[in-house]
Amino acid sequence: MKKTLLLLSTLGILIIIACSNTTKNKSTQVTDTPIEKSASVEPIKELSSQFKKYWYAGEAEITSYQLEQARYGELRKGKAVLIYVTEDFLPNEQVKADTQDSKNTPILKLNSTKKFTTGIYPYSIMQSTFYPVSNNQHALKISSSMQEWCGHVYTQLNNRNKFQVLSHSYFQGEADQNYILEKNILENELWAKIRIDPESLPKGEIQMIPSFEYCRLRHKKIKPYHAVATLQKGNNVHIYSIEYPELSRSVSITFGNSFPYEIESWTETFKSGFGSNAKELTTKATIIKSIKSAYWNKNSNNDEALRNGLELN
Repeated sequence: MKKTLLLLSTLGILIIIACSNTTKNKSTQVTDTPIEKSASVEPIKELSSQFKKYWYAGEAEITSYQLEQARYGELRKGKAVLIYVTEDFLPNEQVKADTQDSKNTPILKLNSTKKFTTGIYPYSIMQSTFYPVSNNQHALKISSSMQEWCGHVYTQLNNRNKFQVLSHSYFQGEADQNYILEKNILENELWAKIRIDPESLPKGEIQMIPSFEYCRLRHKKIKPYHAVATLQKGNNVHIYSIEYPELSRSVSITFGNSFPYEIESWTETFKSGFGSNAKELTTKATIIKSIKSAYWNKNSNNDEALRNGLELN
């Protein structure tokens, strides 16, 4: 009897320990994949009256560009558009806020679009970056979608305690992915930093996550790569350049040297095409026209005239 009681007592202790370890492991797993906590931030930097007057006038800035896009080893003609607008953002849900609230995060949103044709079929690319106007932390969210006749792909990054990446693709090797990244500089967010404070752009040898557009077009893993960034200052324009030695890729963004630091043009050089068809080509975008407009209210047939002004028809 004593032996039986001792055996039952020992088993009970082992069960308690096992349950305790199981609970601990589950807790650790949840902590490793945070979904609601806000990221730590630096002190908020005060916005200038010039910035407030330009970006809080109830309008977006819409700029059209003539595009030469490298794809499948050839250059394709098309159009690109950059749409910058300020919004209130919910930091936990990470979506646009319907109402104003002191708990919201003011952001400068960039919707970047490209449209071009490869042979018989068209491409449509859009990237959205939600960047705090305080310029004191990484983008809160980035989403990227690409559509063409073969199918479409979608990628989203949420800035939580770490970067949380969700990606869907019709390609077998990229199908459905959900993973965590340590925080690093995002190439996508630099286009917003330029508009807020070019002096805050990262420079020198750094780790950087390339644009989601590039990663999907070239089927590269979304992760940090070694990069070298420089800022060249001119009398009329500044040029911010990024070199990725491992990817044999370079990006140069030319923008005005004074507020509002309008993007004048950009280039992106990388190997385009696959196999023996791959060759180094340079994508180019050059400004056509820029307007300020509350475009979300311009949705009647008569408003199509605005597209003519931007040379988008």
